[in-house]
Amino acid sequence: MIQNDDSSHQATRSARDAVWRGLKGQCPACGEGRLFPRFLKPATSCPQCGEALDGHQADDFPSYIVILLLGHILIPTMIEVNYLFDIPLGWQSIIWPAMALTLALSMIQPVKGGVIGYQWARRMHGFAR
Repeated sequence: MIQNDDSSHQATRSARDAVWRGLKGQCPACGEGRLFPRFLKPATSCPQCGEALDGHQADDFPSYIVILLLGHILIPTMIEVNYLFDIPLGWQSIIWPAMALTLALSMIQPVKGGVIGYQWARRMHGFAR
């Protein structure tokens, strides 16, 4: 039986390359254009290749990934630091929230770019066209 859908004729997109480009803040299609003109606002289209980028539905998933990563980074670090050093509780109440905020802000844009890149590579949501 012959399939007559358009998905069998579309070129394959590398998820690895698209996610890597998204993590670097580049267009998942060409790797040249900037994915984010502002902090967390993706471009509607790539300024280099013209690929439409407004079809993503990243929603809260990047935040969930960042929270998961923060927990796996900070909790073992806190345990080890408390085991090795005798840091007063007042200092810890400043250090750990500041570190969590710094890490969260530095990870959220690359993670969102990676999610958008993955959605683009897999033709999910608005990228199916």
